Amino acid sequence: MSSATKNLEDDHDYILKLIDAMEAMTKSSEPDITDLEDAVDLIKSYADGLHHAKEETLLFPLMAEHGFSTQQGPVAMMLHEHTQGRAFVKEMLENIELFKNGDLSALSFVYSNMLGYGELLRNHIAKENNVLFRMADQALPKDDQETLYKQFQEVENKCLPNRQKKDFIARIEKLTQIYNPSYYFKSTQIINQQQFIK
Repeated sequence: MSSATKNLEDDHDYILKLIDAMEAMTKSSEPDITDLEDAVDLIKSYADGLHHAKEETLLFPLMAEHGFSTQQGPVAMMLHEHTQGRAFVKEMLENIELFKNGDLSALSFVYSNMLGYGELLRNHIAKENNVLFRMADQALPKDDQETLYKQFQEVENKCLPNRQKKDFIARIEKLTQIYNPSYYFKSTQIINQQQFIK
């Protein structure tokens, strides 16, 4: 059954796949710059621009209406971690530019920020999936949840051409095929088996 929190958890699944691909990228001494830039763009456009926007403009204000503080407690912590994530992205972008302009030492900073971002988001997603979203499920009346889910869909449908959720997912899948092919093969097998069972 679809719900507002399930919509966000589905986003998390793809963000984690992106993090897996990014972590695999950091093992290369001669990276594909286009892939590095694509990964960072996906963080900015999908993980932050779409997913975090749904949380910050819709979920968190609604939770605030039901007594959750945005100054302290779990919502405040999630907002703080979103800010931390943006700081990692800024460092990634700056150091990719330095690397492209011939500063080979910048690559280690690109990688360390990718790994730092990955660690932050893995912990962040675990807290949201297991704690914050469960609190939201308990606190928000069914009508609010349904309205929120519709609002999430409206946000996703308003995305520009080639910047829609399905486009971001396709790009994440492409990076997964390149950098984690065994993971991609296994997940494709599971999907095919589920379709066969149906």
